[in-house]
Amino acid sequence: MQKFAKQAVLAVVSVAVMSLWSVSARADATHPKIGFSIDDLRVERWARDRDFFVAAAGKLGATVYVQSADASEQRQISQIENLISRGVDAIVIVPFNSTVLTNTIKEAKKAGIKVISYDRLILNADIDSYISFDNEKVGEMQAGEIVKLKPQGRYYLLGGSPTDNNAKMLREGQMKVLKPYVDKGAIKIVGQQWVRDWNPTEALSIIENALTANNNNIDAIVASNDGTAGGAIQALAAQQLSGKVPVSGQDADLAAVKRVIAGTQAMTVYKPLKLIATEAAKLAVDLVRNVKPKYNAVYDNGAKKVNTVLLTPTVLTKSNVNILVKDGFYTQAQLGQ
Repeated sequence: MQKFAKQAVLAVVSVAVMSLWSVSARADATHPKIGFSIDDLRVERWARDRDFFVAAAGKLGATVYVQSADASEQRQISQIENLISRGVDAIVIVPFNSTVLTNTIKEAKKAGIKVISYDRLILNADIDSYISFDNEKVGEMQAGEIVKLKPQGRYYLLGGSPTDNNAKMLREGQMKVLKPYVDKGAIKIVGQQWVRDWNPTEALSIIENALTANNNNIDAIVASNDGTAGGAIQALAAQQLSGKVPVSGQDADLAAVKRVIAGTQAMTVYKPLKLIATEAAKLAVDLVRNVKPKYNAVYDNGAKKVNTVLLTPTVLTKSNVNILVKDGFYTQAQLGQ
């Protein structure tokens, strides 16, 4: 049944994308046309965002045209250009590379299109709004939970993609927590590396090499998301260290939540995707309708101070994993409980 439901959603998205090519005139504000340009729909998290966003926008009278860049910055630029040429009213962007969209967004703004940066801040561009969970806070949560388990020892920092500004914000949050421990000598950071495209296979290789270089003497790994955490835990498992070395994460991916329950991953950060997707749909529609959104923060993206909606994440450990069932994020059966 779930398989057919997913196929139905994909069919709706496909129809929407196909119908985009026949649209020549801008819609009125009553029925806005919104482009949703997503980094990579092959990633579980973004597929869930898409489904929630399309549903929320539909309830507000908007039509959504979804594009997946499949982890290609050039493909994303081309897709955004196509959305511009077809006359959408707003474009919501999950950037693959936060630094390469300046000129493309300039063209969108010339066409009178509102541009919203979703989850990842687009840098050096004239975007209208940014919506995300507080990524620096997420980094603090990741490091904080690991420090509770290992207040001293040898730490390895497994960062996210170097092209993703969020990865840098996470690191800032992590270091806010870790630096006092490093300064007093309780924690030693024995290595740190960014993971291209947040690739779990690359994370696996990085931690394999780190374990070899340190003779397996690593006490904790601060991994910046669940995918990289999964790669790290696979490397630890090969050395019979899985569950002995605490590893952080974020996104509450199903595989990661199961690892948290099993005790091989110390924590993840739950960011209610329905919340951010619903709020982003409302933000896009409000901007098209000239309704002033309710912002609660401002971020400097290098080109301007961007009005921002920041949402609050939640630390998820074995003790409170059932919040996911209460929120309808997963079923009890999916968690295997």
